[in-house]
Amino acid sequence: MELQERGCHNINFVTPEHVVPQILEALLLAIPQGLNVPLVYNTSAYDSLHSLALMEGVIDIYMPDFKVWEEANASRWLKASNYREAACAAVKEMVRQVGHLKIPASGIARRGVLVRHMVMPGGLEDTRKIMRFLAKEFGSGVYVHLMNQYEPAGKVSESKYPELLRKVESKEMAQAKRIALEEGIVRVDRRKPHPQLMREWM
Repeated sequence: MELQERGCHNINFVTPEHVVPQILEALLLAIPQGLNVPLVYNTSAYDSLHSLALMEGVIDIYMPDFKVWEEANASRWLKASNYREAACAAVKEMVRQVGHLKIPASGIARRGVLVRHMVMPGGLEDTRKIMRFLAKEFGSGVYVHLMNQYEPAGKVSESKYPELLRKVESKEMAQAKRIALEEGIVRVDRRKPHPQLMREWM
């Protein structure tokens, strides 16, 4: 309620699957008090369909980060060999619930799915296969944000995960955008803030 009163455009739950019951309990208290901003489910896309079913009719915007496609990469980097299957099923369920992202004239989305994909160093083959899946499964309506935020951290070192010991290069991001277009993704987020938001932030 405090965030809404301070003018936030949404309430963003980040990687929330393990606290879905607590979120629902909190909303039972907040909604009668007037909470009415969009609720965002911000996730790695490695979600159970049971958790997503509990959120049907509650979440307004889903933001899954479809990370990798190849089983070898999922096993090595995420320790989840079934990541692709789980992510595909999760994104399908999210789109079924709220549809594709709709952005009104205000520039502030209030409902739909925004699929993110963090491009990894040397990971453009994963990027292509993820874009191909999204375009084939959801058509021209799917909204995609290609992210370049990866930075080496944690256990990444010369002796462990040496292939990840660098940032994504600008030419790789340019290739990723070309790949998305080649595979049929037409709604690619440009990350340019809406003028109204710029005025509000200044």
